[in-house]
Amino acid sequence: MEWIRRAEGFACVSEHASMEHALEHLPQARPDVVLMDINLPGISGIEGVRRLKRLLPETQFVMLTVYEDADHIFDALAAGATGYLLKQTPWPDLLNAIREVHAGGSPMTSNIARKVVQSFQTLPRAGDATYELSRREQEVLDLLARGFLYKEIADALGLSVPTVNTYIRRIYEKLHVRSRGQAVARYAHLTPGRTASGRIP
Repeated sequence: MEWIRRAEGFACVSEHASMEHALEHLPQARPDVVLMDINLPGISGIEGVRRLKRLLPETQFVMLTVYEDADHIFDALAAGATGYLLKQTPWPDLLNAIREVHAGGSPMTSNIARKVVQSFQTLPRAGDATYELSRREQEVLDLLARGFLYKEIADALGLSVPTVNTYIRRIYEKLHVRSRGQAVARYAHLTPGRTASGRIP
């Protein structure tokens, strides 16, 4: 993580070789953003995010991993990760991703975002009416899954930012989630194929 320490405006407050060590010491550091590997000795990064999110609800977790399959992607998002990047991502792009997630975004490597959107179209419909979203809510969630910031969603749909915030709050309530990543993962599993636009970046 030397590249983080050298970057202007960044500080690496904690570094851990195992999830067990992170669970013991990371809550005291209270970082704004955590870069998390999935393949760790002992407790996996995905399970670690699930446990740490309860201890650090304001911290944003970004998976930095070699795994590109849908199971790992959605398990990580459902656990509470807000971003998902591959390890071959150049470090300048990683720094931008950290800035983005700290500003409220959900950074994803482009082919990861593509798989998230494609999953809406290819998985069988769950058919639970409890999770029905309006057409506009589906459009907002589709853009969330593609990593758009709230202002970018507002610009794309011709809405104000407060209106986007209202839609997102309703989405969270209907899906019974508390974060962007959880909303994307829950909706993909429960009502795939329901994106309004079907657009792929």
